[in-house]
Amino acid sequence: MRCSGPRTRRKAWRRSSRSGRAIGRDTDMARVGFIGLGNMGGGMAANLAKAGHDVRAFDLSAEALAKAEAAGCLPVASAAEACDGAEAIVTMLPAGTHVAQVYTESVFGAAPPSAILIDCSTIDVATARQVAEAAQAKGLAAVDAPVSGGIAAAAAGTLTFMVGGTPAAFDRAQPYLATMGKAVIHAGTNGAGQAAKICNNMILGSTMVATCEAFALAAKLGLEAQAFYDIASVSSGQSWSMTSYCPMPGVGPDTPADHDYQGGFATALMLKDLRLAVAAAEDAGAPVPMGAKARELYEALADAGEGGRDFSAMLPFLASRQAR
Repeated sequence: MRCSGPRTRRKAWRRSSRSGRAIGRDTDMARVGFIGLGNMGGGMAANLAKAGHDVRAFDLSAEALAKAEAAGCLPVASAAEACDGAEAIVTMLPAGTHVAQVYTESVFGAAPPSAILIDCSTIDVATARQVAEAAQAKGLAAVDAPVSGGIAAAAAGTLTFMVGGTPAAFDRAQPYLATMGKAVIHAGTNGAGQAAKICNNMILGSTMVATCEAFALAAKLGLEAQAFYDIASVSSGQSWSMTSYCPMPGVGPDTPADHDYQGGFATALMLKDLRLAVAAAEDAGAPVPMGAKARELYEALADAGEGGRDFSAMLPFLASRQAR
């Protein structure tokens, strides 16, 4: 186990909320409570420990705790124990119900008044705002800071964080987030981080479906995949789904498509984000027909037993439908 040592200082680099310009500043090494050590949280906690922070980590999984310990974190027996004496408390949990429960049952009763609460889970906007309001009522500062990236980015410390909260709370959370990511962007008030995340991923889900449809159609029309990629990647059909995360094996950069659609961003997670986006749109009275259709298609993909494969597995799924 990793023991607490004398507090040291490091040079941390943060990016301004709008321009992304790097700004240097000194910050103390801190005690960080980290709750939720899954595929994403495990890598994030490891990067905080690697940077020298005293990370007290908790998860219900013994295997996850063992991995965290090997990465330099100190495993603890409960979420409340992770919060004890922490200067920052990071949560990375599956859904809004889990976040609300952990905050209500553990964080609020154990977090020091000076702690900054940072929820990196992807949850619904309403719950994010409710949790932040409850924190503020107890004199605690909280931000919602969902991530863009994937398991590899979490491990490499190259995530993008979209942060909702007051400017003061953002400034306090930013150095910790910068240790785990390449960009930390202030999206606005509490809940704005979640709003940015689900809107961004609605674009991603929709464009990936369109990209997969196009590759499947190109094949039906006798157009070679490489030729189509060479054209579309430098034409008006270009998108991140085409040039950075191409769903066609053997074309473009190395992606999960080249590994039987393993790794990357699971279909089940994309479906979760699309459901959140469509639900938020319904609450706001905002029509999102493309987002709703993307959700429908990813539901079909998950129902076909592909929930664990990368979301770009939409390509063979659509191709098989065309073959019928």
